[in-house]
Amino acid sequence: MEKLNKQTLKRFFQLIRPERPIFFGLILCSLIGNALVIAMPFIMGIAIDDLLSLIKTHGVGHITFSMVQEALLTPVLILIVFSIISSLMSYTQERVMASLSERITLRVRKEVTKKFKSLPMAFFDQHQVGDILSRTTTSLNQLSQVFLTGINQFFTSISTIVFAGIMLFYIDVKLTLIVVVLIAGSSYLTGKIANKNKKLAEASQAELGILNNKTEEFLSGNLVTKTFNQQDHAKDVISETNQKHYKAFLSAQFMNFAIYPAIRLINQLAFIVSAIIGAFLVLQGGITIGLLQAYLQYINQVSEPISTASYVINSIQAALAAVDRIFEILDAEDDVPEKANLQIIDRPTGAIAFDNVQFGYTEEKMLMKQVDFTVKPKQMVAIVGPTGAGKTTLVNLLMRFYELNGGRITFDGVDITDLSRTNLRAMFGMVLQNTWLFEGTIAENIAYGRMDATREEVIEAAKIAQCDHFIRTLPNGYDSIISSENGSLSQGQQQLLTIARIILANPPVVILDEATSSVDTRTEAHIQKAMDEVTNNRTSFVIAHRLSTIENADLILVMKDGDIVEKGNHQELLAKPSLYASLYNSQFQQT
Repeated sequence: MEKLNKQTLKRFFQLIRPERPIFFGLILCSLIGNALVIAMPFIMGIAIDDLLSLIKTHGVGHITFSMVQEALLTPVLILIVFSIISSLMSYTQERVMASLSERITLRVRKEVTKKFKSLPMAFFDQHQVGDILSRTTTSLNQLSQVFLTGINQFFTSISTIVFAGIMLFYIDVKLTLIVVVLIAGSSYLTGKIANKNKKLAEASQAELGILNNKTEEFLSGNLVTKTFNQQDHAKDVISETNQKHYKAFLSAQFMNFAIYPAIRLINQLAFIVSAIIGAFLVLQGGITIGLLQAYLQYINQVSEPISTASYVINSIQAALAAVDRIFEILDAEDDVPEKANLQIIDRPTGAIAFDNVQFGYTEEKMLMKQVDFTVKPKQMVAIVGPTGAGKTTLVNLLMRFYELNGGRITFDGVDITDLSRTNLRAMFGMVLQNTWLFEGTIAENIAYGRMDATREEVIEAAKIAQCDHFIRTLPNGYDSIISSENGSLSQGQQQLLTIARIILANPPVVILDEATSSVDTRTEAHIQKAMDEVTNNRTSFVIAHRLSTIENADLILVMKDGDIVEKGNHQELLAKPSLYASLYNSQFQQT
């Protein structure tokens, strides 16, 4: 744990490197401000002793206002000046740290966002959405809050402890040694609790990630939950997950706040012991009353920051747990770097070949052992097979969402690893079975693949995709606000919009995950017509579920257990006993 803390702290200081000069400036402000605050009790002590000396010399009845003014004017003026300067230093600290906190948090948020762009798909396969959201929101907010309040308190506490400690030793060494023993005990207790608190904070944040994920999961699947009357089950699961987070959070907060009264008790004992011993020293003439009151103030000034520092240290430990979770994202392995001398395909034709392709999501378990096929420009390729055969994996490899374990894939004779991912993916358009529309206007959603498209081009693409008619029936037409979640459009209408998006982007190769099984016959006809428009005069890959829709495909790839077991056209595959013939005939027998 200590090693982890050191590594995290090292990374943390690297993170704030650009702001180090500002931090040094804040430390200087803290030193100046707290040095002046620490000097004030000593000046007050001198003033009190001067006043007592005046009383002792002249008697209470013979003291004039001018005598008191002469004894106290200079100390009072010094105290006022010191108060003003220390307040200005404190204001500067708070103001600058607030700005600094937001600047650092913004930069970390930008780095995390930038990291997401370079992470491979495998990362998102292994991390749940709710956990990622927790890391990028709650953890960052916690980091920001510690910067905003904790760091200033920590600077102030440390400088106060050092300066007040010097004054304690200056006033009385022996008495201070007793105080040091008591304070050392509280420091030891602080360290023990701090280490325990980081473990509890990590557990609390992990449970929060699970809770966020379950909440997101059930909210997204709300319709399915109600369809199967599983509201009570969903409530029980959320309640159980919430209870686990509550217990973890409660333990972390208990440890976080329990330290303060414990440390405060020890520090109050130090004050009481100092007051009793100091009173004996005053009676024996070993210390003046003015210096004793200054000494007792210094005890409070030392003990209060120790209590505050212990609380801040625990907050920082919790923040370090949050930083660890952020660094796990920043340290995640990136996509395989692009090659140095990349090629560019200016006029793509859409000729694609798989040459002895081998792939597995893990090296221990290979999914594809040897996949070979060639696609000529403007051919339609249908990919069929039972569920889990590897159909979607094949098209993911085509767009280089995953790296191959062996073999190669070529586009127009060029190995796709010799192309930039941006160049490669710009030559593909995908229509997925699960549609995705962001919150925005219909026109913006259609133009997602080509942001510079004119309104006329957007409308033309919508007409070809068979969706112009229903768009115009909406209150605001192409300016209507939609998303995949608001339910204002049917599944079929959303599918037509994603097809319009591909038509507008006009890529040389399209990939269609056929999605007509969940719509009515009329909508299916519209989608099928739109898909025919998309595949016309382009190389196309169609993941087929209804085999009757791919009878005219130039090449049919039949997949099973990750590999291609059969390939040919419709007539060739039906002419012999084949898996394709079995799948095809079973559909018509069911019909």
